[in-house]
Amino acid sequence: MTDDNRTAPAAASGTKPGKIVAVHLSYASRADQRGRRPAAPSYFFKPSSSLAASGQSIERPAGTELLAFEGEVALIIGAPARRVTIEHAWDHVAGVTAANDFGLYDLRANDKGSNVRSKGGDGFTPLGPDVIDARTVNPTEIRIRTWVNSVLVQDDTTAGMFFTLPQLIADLSQHLTLETGDIVLTGTPAGSSVVQPGDRVEVEVDSPAAQRSPTSGRLVTTVVQGTVDFDPDIGSIPAADDAQRIDAWGSPEAAGLVSESAATHRARLLDKLAGVPVAALSQQLRRRGLNNVSIDGVHALSPGTCLVGTARTLRFVPNREDLFDSHGGGYNAQKRTFDAVDEGEVIVIEARGELGSGTLGDILALRARARGAAGVVTDGGVRDHDALVEIGLPVFAATAHPAVLGRRHVPWDSDLTIACGGATVQPGDFIVGDGDGVIVIPPALAEEVADAASAQEKQDQWIAEQVAAGQAVDGLFPPNAEWRGKYDEFCRNDRIDR
Repeated sequence: MTDDNRTAPAAASGTKPGKIVAVHLSYASRADQRGRRPAAPSYFFKPSSSLAASGQSIERPAGTELLAFEGEVALIIGAPARRVTIEHAWDHVAGVTAANDFGLYDLRANDKGSNVRSKGGDGFTPLGPDVIDARTVNPTEIRIRTWVNSVLVQDDTTAGMFFTLPQLIADLSQHLTLETGDIVLTGTPAGSSVVQPGDRVEVEVDSPAAQRSPTSGRLVTTVVQGTVDFDPDIGSIPAADDAQRIDAWGSPEAAGLVSESAATHRARLLDKLAGVPVAALSQQLRRRGLNNVSIDGVHALSPGTCLVGTARTLRFVPNREDLFDSHGGGYNAQKRTFDAVDEGEVIVIEARGELGSGTLGDILALRARARGAAGVVTDGGVRDHDALVEIGLPVFAATAHPAVLGRRHVPWDSDLTIACGGATVQPGDFIVGDGDGVIVIPPALAEEVADAASAQEKQDQWIAEQVAAGQAVDGLFPPNAEWRGKYDEFCRNDRIDR
C-alpha cells in the first residue's frame, strides 16, 4: 500500500490476479427486485483477461442487444485465506475498489450457468481507478454508486447486503485458497440495467463514515459497438428472448414489453404507493440520492388522513394591489385550477409559507371533491377549517386563517414547476401524504421506490414482531447475518404457505 492508503488496481498496474471470483446475489435491494433470496452465497469465475482500467471502452459485440452493467465493490486479497473465520476474514483483505461486472444476457442461455461467454469477454471487468486500504474502512459501511450518462442509477451500501463481505471471504475460504492478489466481486444492488453504444458508465466506491472519506474515484467505461459477428459454424451465437430482456432491463416496463395504457399504469402506481407509509418512501428516495423531496411545515387538517395522487400545480405570488386588480378577480388562476383538476390529482399550491391568509376555503374544496381530486397540499393557510374537515377532502396545510387570499396573495399561474414547503413540485409528480408529512416522488422512480418500500416494510414489520416478543435490537435492527438468515427463512416459509 502507498502512504495515502491507495494502490493501483491490477488492471492499471499490469499485474493480473490468479482468479476473479464473483458473487451471484448478495444485496437485499437486488434480491427483492428479482423476487428471491438464496439461503447461501453462490459464485462464478471470471477470467483475468476480462480486466480493464478506468477510461477504457467495452465492446458490445455485433448481433447482441443486452449488455448490462453491474456496479460492485471489489475486494483485493492481501494474504492467503484458507478456512478462515468470519471474525478474521477481513484481515485477509488488502484493498477495496470499484468494479463493473458487465454481462451479455444474449449469451446466458449458452453458458448453462457458467457465465464464461456472458461475463468473460475482454474488458468485461473494469476495476479502479484507485484502491482503498481495507484497514481504513468498516466492511459494513462501504457505499457503491453507479451513474449512466451522469444519471445516478445505483446507490446502496454494504449494510444492505444479506451476505456480509467477511462472510463471503470466509465462505470462499472453506472451499479453496484465496491467494494474494485475487479479486472478489461482491454482487450488485438494485438498478442494474442495459446500456447502449455511446453510453458512459461510472462506478464509485467510498466510505463517507470513515476518516478522510476514502474513495476509489470514478471508474469510467464507455460502450462502443462491435463489428465482428459470431461464427455459427464455430460455436453458439447470441440469442435473446423476452425473459432475458426482462432480466437484463430489470422489469417488463423498462424492457418495453408491457403495452399498458397511461391511465392503467398511473392507477397501478397509485395503488402501490397507497400501500406504504411516507417514512418508508422517504427512506428509499434517500437511498437513491433524493433528500429534498419532503413538503415541510404542512399537516393534515384531520388526524389519520392519507393522501396519494399526481400533482396539479398552482402558484400564488405576493400581493401587489395593481396585480391583484388584473389577476385576482374574476375567473382567476385559482378558480381555473379547481375547475380543471382531474380525478386522482392533488392540487399543490405554492404560497411561500405565508400564514397570514387562506389559500382555499369550503367552496373550492367542494368543487375539487366533485371533480374527483385526491386532495390539496398548500404551504399556506386555509379558511373554513371545520367545514373543510366535514367535506372530507384530504387537505394538508400549514395553518388555518380566516382572511381571504387577497390579503397576502395574487393567484398567478398554474401547471408549472413550483416550490411548496421547500420542495420542488412538477406537474405529474406523485404526491403521498400521511401523519409523517407529505413527500414528492419523481414519476420515473415511483414504481421502483414503491416496490422497495413495500419490501422494506415487510422486513420492518417482522423485526417489530421480534422486538415485541422480547428480542433486543442489537444485531436485529438493522439485522446482522444471523437475523437476515432467519428473516430469509421466514420469507421462504411465507411463500410456501401462500
